[in-house]
Amino acid sequence: MAETGTEQNAPKKEKIHKTEAEWRELLTPEQFQIMRQKGTERAFSGPLNENHDDGIYHCAACNAELFTSDKKFESGSGWPSFWLPVSPDAIEAHEDNAHGMRRVEVTCATCGAHLGHVFPDGPKPTGLRYCMNSASLAFEKQ
Repeated sequence: MAETGTEQNAPKKEKIHKTEAEWRELLTPEQFQIMRQKGTERAFSGPLNENHDDGIYHCAACNAELFTSDKKFESGSGWPSFWLPVSPDAIEAHEDNAHGMRRVEVTCATCGAHLGHVFPDGPKPTGLRYCMNSASLAFEKQ
């Protein structure tokens, strides 16, 4: 993505780098499989899919703020879904052609953890559905 003049002068977000062994110690086996090996939890199995409390969703690996509850919606997909991240620089999008599909992977911009995918079938005003794994998120109730 090209930077504009204002972005070039903005302070760069500090990236977190750990070895796979360090991530394995920090994360549960399920989180490691999803966040470091690009796995996916079973639909409707994650506790945050049914969460309706007000608060902030953080990266479960590095605690970076990712989404707010006011941007969450019921997609019926079985995973927590949002129509907008907390800020444009909170996440990164990557082309994902694995498993014979063309998708857009979403990762945490701070630590690179796999969060889920974004699809162009969400509600207005963005029309996007950020479909996230519960295991990739930590929730802070407000």
